[in-house]
Amino acid sequence: MNRVGDDERASEQGRRHFSRRQALFLLGGSAAALAGCAPTGGGMTYQPIAPMQSTLPVPTGETIGTGNVRVGLLLPRTAQGNAAALATAMRNAAELGLRDFVGADITILVKDSGGTGPVAAAAAQQAIAEGAEIILGPVFADEVRQVAPIAGAAGVPVLSFSSDPGVAQPGIYIMGFLVDDQVRQLLAQASTGGLRSMAALISTGAFGTLAEAALRQMAPRYGIRLVQVEQYSGQDLPQKVAAVAANAAQIDGIFIPDDRAAAVVQQLVSAGVDTRRVRVLGSGTWNNPAVYANPALVGAWFPAPEISGFQTFTGRYRAAYGSEPQLTATLAYDAVVLAASLVKQAGTQRFQRSVLADPQGFISGVNGLFRFNADGTNDRGLAIYEATGGAPRLVQPAPRAFTGF
Repeated sequence: MNRVGDDERASEQGRRHFSRRQALFLLGGSAAALAGCAPTGGGMTYQPIAPMQSTLPVPTGETIGTGNVRVGLLLPRTAQGNAAALATAMRNAAELGLRDFVGADITILVKDSGGTGPVAAAAAQQAIAEGAEIILGPVFADEVRQVAPIAGAAGVPVLSFSSDPGVAQPGIYIMGFLVDDQVRQLLAQASTGGLRSMAALISTGAFGTLAEAALRQMAPRYGIRLVQVEQYSGQDLPQKVAAVAANAAQIDGIFIPDDRAAAVVQQLVSAGVDTRRVRVLGSGTWNNPAVYANPALVGAWFPAPEISGFQTFTGRYRAAYGSEPQLTATLAYDAVVLAASLVKQAGTQRFQRSVLADPQGFISGVNGLFRFNADGTNDRGLAIYEATGGAPRLVQPAPRAFTGF
């Protein structure tokens, strides 16, 4: 059974095999495309996949697939609120990914993480005991924190669906969309477009704190002067808007990462801010037609994976399950396709850290270019879109390789 850090010679061999490629293409979206999945760099040799050990116990609970390599999938199936519906969507997306990958040699062990750390830890322990070589999930940061020591002790890597960089560490990777990555690519494009000074209206809370930290770090890097940052709660928004409006002559951009940005912009306009001159900038939370199609946001820019990939995924999901998927469900699809691809192409080195954290990364047909860093965080190649009141306009396509990152 493959384990992180098992055999140093095997690890070095894996590094040699993967250093010569440019990217591993995970061509999601059609079974025909996935059948041709292959590295683009060439020179890679493959090792045979060892059959599953006969001593492994019979899996408990739901399984998807019948392959030789076992993969744990931790989802909050019995959690409160909307989490259970998200778990269903992610479970379905994982199944769809396995269907789309022709010749996948994995069995997915679906475990209930419960939405809490202790339940997630128990689920991880069970998946590992049943032979899981890698864990996909869980979703929530508290779950990941308690899964991490269990997986680490067993040498099993984790591809979590969290977006909290605080839970990342070597061997515990984040698949979620990180706000600092979004801010960096958005400001790079805004700077190229001539933006030189800006303000920000950022809602209080964990996401807002991360967004503000990213903005303060990235703005100087791209030659952008940060005039002011106003944090707001629901009640003091008018006062914060007035403070920004008072300095409107000094700025040519306003960063509003919250998905309630349309309401904020309407107040800015009422306070005298000309959003035809001052560019409104958003975040990946805007990647929702209910947000970016709002007429109040016309002309605003936001980062996102290229939307066509999600649209294709949505059509396939709708045809298979008769419902609309959440964007987060794509992470489960991509994780399963990545696991199946590495099993097929990397042989016995499939889940080594040197393979998972290949700096040249991977490409998914759903969310595009991504890679895991050695510290467990990720980078994604994002597109920049302009809101139009309907379908967004592509300002800058997503990169296809990590050149200049």
